[in-house]
Amino acid sequence: MVLVHKPALQQFSFIRNIKPTTFFSGIPLIDLSKPDSKHLLVKACEEFGFFKVVNHGVPLEFISKLESEAVKFFSLPPSEKEKASPPNPFGYGKKSIGQNGDVGWVEYLLLTANQESVSQRLSSVFGDNPEKFRCALNDYVSAVKKMACEILEMMADGLKIQNRKVFSKLLMDEQSDSVFRLNHYPPCPEIQALKEHNMIGFGEHTDPQIISVLRSNNTSGLQISLNDGSWISVPPDPSSFFINVGDSLQVMTNGRFKSVRHRVLANSIKARVSMIYFGGPPLREKIAPLPSLMEGEESLYREFTWFEYKRSAYSSRLADNKLLLFERITAS
Repeated sequence: MVLVHKPALQQFSFIRNIKPTTFFSGIPLIDLSKPDSKHLLVKACEEFGFFKVVNHGVPLEFISKLESEAVKFFSLPPSEKEKASPPNPFGYGKKSIGQNGDVGWVEYLLLTANQESVSQRLSSVFGDNPEKFRCALNDYVSAVKKMACEILEMMADGLKIQNRKVFSKLLMDEQSDSVFRLNHYPPCPEIQALKEHNMIGFGEHTDPQIISVLRSNNTSGLQISLNDGSWISVPPDPSSFFINVGDSLQVMTNGRFKSVRHRVLANSIKARVSMIYFGGPPLREKIAPLPSLMEGEESLYREFTWFEYKRSAYSSRLADNKLLLFERITAS
């Protein structure tokens, strides 16, 4: 990405007047090797919709190899990277996020998490030598998907759902509509001169899928929104993972779990590289509150297929409340 001078920066719609925030030490930290982790997972999902996991079982070698390959890709000349553009839906993109006018100080590579499809797409991304990247990607995605399924099964245990695979089976399905994203936020020194303004790397939003598994390098920028609407900065930790509850999981728990609103601010000095696995259900899957969690309560959401919700979510603006159209209207 080409950096622009300060006068030009003022013209971008992804500059925001954002109050300074401090790092928040109260992010739920969950050791997946501990026997009480299932209860802590439920509590974190109810209160934050977001938590950090350690002892996750993903080899650090897989993490470092994929990050190295990602840095190598984003360091290519623009003309080389653009051979993989536009992201329609998969491929390379920069600044534009989606098709509805959202922009950010970011470039990215969006891929399907289906390994066979990944290898086909990489042939156009990396020309004659995609094998090293493909292996690093497949190793990482397989390990992260396994961890995500284990976390979802622990959530089900914590919720006392008889079928502990009720969530994880949707990711394990051969038709699972899961995606993988590599984001690169270049440093932006010019924002130091903007005083109270910040450069939006990726605007505020919730993830529409079931669960998101995020890992980044040691550069800050990620923020989450609390229940009172305030924003807190999340301290980076390159050896751990951060987990987001997605909209679909909020629906399946009838609002008990909260889909977390989050964003990324650009850094003036250091580049930020993040790797996100978005665990989604098959397109045909019907999404609705689980009867076992209703306990005599009314459903807050009408039933819909993942295809229906995905189509609606991706036709809206990034910051929109995407679930609003799917809430049940109850008589007062």
